[in-house]
Amino acid sequence: MVKQPSDYVWSSYSINVLGKKSELCTPHLFYLALGREPKERQSNYRELFRYHVEGALLEDIRLATNKGLALGNERFEEEVERLTGRRMTAKKRGRPDGWRKKVLNN
Repeated sequence: MVKQPSDYVWSSYSINVLGKKSELCTPHLFYLALGREPKERQSNYRELFRYHVEGALLEDIRLATNKGLALGNERFEEEVERLTGRRMTAKKRGRPDGWRKKVLNN
């Protein structure tokens, strides 16, 4: 979308990293937990963006986020599934095999 988070007009990055004032943005509790003083929070928040994610990992993150799935190794996904009671792996797209036979036989 943009090269830098600060380039995106709807991002809170400039507020959280540069300390820009905004009437539209209220500091999130997780952001406030990054430090006691504004400069410390800004520095710690900046560190979260230090490494650029791209390629296959970025696509995996987007896919998992869009589908509401956990992203990790098989053991991690199984553990999240067990703890939450929610399926954490994507199913095959489309109707299940044999669906037409079930419909015609009913």
